[in-house]
Amino acid sequence: MTQSRSLTRLLAMGLIAGVAAVSATPASAQATLDTVKKRGKILCGVSPVSPGFSYADDKGARRGFDVDVCRAMSAAIFADPDKVEFVPLNTNVRFQAVQSGEVDVLSRQNTWSFSRDASLGLDFGPVVFYDGQGLMVSTKLNVKSASELADAAICLLPGTTTLQNLEDFFRPKNIKYESVVFENSDEWRNAFFSGRCDAITSDRSDLASVRAIANNPSEYVVLPETISKEPLAPTVRQNDPNWRDILSWTVYALIAAEEKGITQANVDEQLKSQDPEVQRMLGVNGDLGKMLGLDNKWGYNVIKALGNYSEVFERNLGPETRLGLSRGPNELWNKGGLLYSPPFR
Repeated sequence: MTQSRSLTRLLAMGLIAGVAAVSATPASAQATLDTVKKRGKILCGVSPVSPGFSYADDKGARRGFDVDVCRAMSAAIFADPDKVEFVPLNTNVRFQAVQSGEVDVLSRQNTWSFSRDASLGLDFGPVVFYDGQGLMVSTKLNVKSASELADAAICLLPGTTTLQNLEDFFRPKNIKYESVVFENSDEWRNAFFSGRCDAITSDRSDLASVRAIANNPSEYVVLPETISKEPLAPTVRQNDPNWRDILSWTVYALIAAEEKGITQANVDEQLKSQDPEVQRMLGVNGDLGKMLGLDNKWGYNVIKALGNYSEVFERNLGPETRLGLSRGPNELWNKGGLLYSPPFR
């Protein structure tokens, strides 16, 4: 009888604890959003200097593809894309800045990998740029392939996936090389440009950024090999699913807007669309915004401020920019690419 009563008591305590945990979830889930609203701005970690992705223009304002991801979140939350403070972070401290709360979101060409996802206490949002690691050399080296880099000194940065990728690529080929690690991106680039290293390695988009700021970009060539998969995704702290959802659905709004033909120029006209999904995205019908703790017009505000994914890509990275990148795998799924948004319903 005593054991039965004890068991009943334990079960009751467990149920009470379970109910308490469930009832506590909404409050904890709102933690970052509440903090951001109270502060009046998002703290966004970005690269110090990465043309096309994150850089200061001639007036000191931050511009770039990664910058626009945070500006889109600001538009979703505040109906204003400029409620953001950008925090430049080097590779070796970027994830710690998210963990410690120094930044609310990290939008900084972060590769989504198993170990980072499982061990750092971080959550990744949707992939915003599908990339791969490459190597760049001076044309004076007269190298046409990464397989010709035997005994080369290769510049790289700490806290990245690049060293393991080099090992995985060169070891099966029995090619020996020297890795030269620099603490920050300025030292890394300058060492390469000054000839201290034979090659430099990073994501191919990052190499395009480095090449774009060379005194004579035509003196450098990115070798043809792509030696890894680098899905780049913005990052937030774990255990705040509402904040992760705001990040994720903001990115999906940019992608879905492109698929639906909604642009910065025609979004007001699209408010009259008879497409039920467009109506939900733009807040004409439904309560999708309320589910995120936002205004129902959050999607409209994102597109009105930033445009769709194609517009963000083209103005920062596309063929008419210094980087001159094509969409490649970053096309929509129905155009042969990998970009795909879940439905807005």
